[in-house]
Amino acid sequence: MASNADRPLNGRVAIVTGAGSGLGRAHALYLATQGASVVVNDLDPAAARQVAAEIEEQGGVALDAPASVTDAAAIGEMIANVQDSWGRIDILVNNAGILRDRSFTKMTLDDFRLVVDVHLIGAAICCKAVWDVMRAQRYGRIVMTTSSSGLWGNFGQANYGAAKLALVGLMQTLAIEGEKYGICVNSLAPTAATQMTHGVLAEESLVELDPALVSPGLLALVGEDAPTRAILCAGAGHFASAEIMLSEGCHIGAGPEAGSRLVANWPLVIDRKAAVAPAYGFAQAEREVASARRNAAIRFS
Repeated sequence: MASNADRPLNGRVAIVTGAGSGLGRAHALYLATQGASVVVNDLDPAAARQVAAEIEEQGGVALDAPASVTDAAAIGEMIANVQDSWGRIDILVNNAGILRDRSFTKMTLDDFRLVVDVHLIGAAICCKAVWDVMRAQRYGRIVMTTSSSGLWGNFGQANYGAAKLALVGLMQTLAIEGEKYGICVNSLAPTAATQMTHGVLAEESLVELDPALVSPGLLALVGEDAPTRAILCAGAGHFASAEIMLSEGCHIGAGPEAGSRLVANWPLVIDRKAAVAPAYGFAQAEREVASARRNAAIRFS
């Protein structure tokens, strides 16, 4: 472990869900090297204990906390135990997840619900459990784990992709609601060789996609100077950002020919030259109303 002066998360308490293996384990170990006291959450008690022991063996501070992220009572008890032990919660990394990959035609609704329940509802349960704690201390850093499957789609991952993009929506609103309380909410879109990605990614790519190469991205998302509402894409030591953009578009108006005019002007609708990332959802409505008023003024001037 580095000296305290070189550990930017010294004194911070971090919870990492699904931290018993793979990417979650890499996250927990990395945050510990940066000075955080780490709560290692996992469905498997033995795995959580093992990762907590690894952190302690390296001179860090850790607490194992076995619980399912879908069990609100168990997560609530975990949060209470963390507060009793360390008195605060600064960082939540929502990493826990599962895959049930099939083409949509072969996918059962049970598999769809299960994946959404773990990724989306599990993250919401954990966020809800820490939210009032972070508001009261007027400081918090929350990271959602999204995915390229949610941002752009992948064959056979309708359930996973839907849940992962929903987490971006959760991030957007929590960031707005948490801003005045010093709570920053961001998303990490990782590419890493884990149990979840074997069979999905080509074998020759797995060596380059060490989960440990993703975890440094957390420092930018959970540090003192963290952004909010960022989507950080990370894999193989490469980092990029993604945004949900709104094109400038064009005013089509009403009437029986509106649909035909839209089809004719489709290139203008999708033109990205003047695209923006809106600060909030109603910005879309504001832009649409402003466009309608401008065009009405032009017609009647």
